[in-house]
Amino acid sequence: MPFEKIQSEKLSHAVMRQIELLILRGILRPGERLPSERELSDRFGVSRPSLREAVSELQERGLLDTKAGAGIYVADVLGSAFSPALTALFAAHDEAVFDYIDFRRDMEGLAAERAARLGSDTDLKVVDAIFHKMVAAHSKRNPADEAALDAEFHLSIIEASHNVVMLHMMRSMYELLREGVFYNRQKMFKQRITRNELLDQHRVINEALQRRDPEAARRAVEAHLNYVKSSLSDLRKAERNETVAQKRFEHEQARK
Repeated sequence: MPFEKIQSEKLSHAVMRQIELLILRGILRPGERLPSERELSDRFGVSRPSLREAVSELQERGLLDTKAGAGIYVADVLGSAFSPALTALFAAHDEAVFDYIDFRRDMEGLAAERAARLGSDTDLKVVDAIFHKMVAAHSKRNPADEAALDAEFHLSIIEASHNVVMLHMMRSMYELLREGVFYNRQKMFKQRITRNELLDQHRVINEALQRRDPEAARRAVEAHLNYVKSSLSDLRKAERNETVAQKRFEHEQARK
């Protein structure tokens, strides 16, 4: 018969399993500092040797890092998603920028649809809370804050979709965006008309999610990212035109 005797789980293994799940589900994020060893052992209700054994094993697996005198951190598990060479290639070609937006449109449309169906009430409260932070930041006209909240809003929808593979993949993509690999989001938020349009689009997305309307949520995300793509294309053209105009102006000045 295919049965085995029940054996109690080692305490260190139980600790490992909890931490692994927190990382897998995106609750503990790359670079996040964990509580002190004393606090962790108290929270888990285990001895420090059991905790150290768990941390040591998670370090070997590449999930945790310990820094002398600084504590225990979640490892940069997103860092290896794209090689440095591929990241540089993305940054050098507009084709990759627009493919990136298309990819986000498709993935985030699906995430919004799932979030409307599968997200808990608390998930949707988080999305709504971030949107209202966006409204407050909009009135302060701070492009950096608006850009950061824009990313936070979209990631909260992906978190609410409860697909851990999509979550980690999209976090990795957003990390590249944060680093300016694809485009500078702050530039878009510096334009008054674009800022107003973007806020209205996020409002439509949020309202569809709060109504738990999967189709409307997906359409709203797709329309928003189509707008981002179009606006970015216009911005790139304007920058190229300005470069040409500057050269023409310099040439004209030299003729005087």
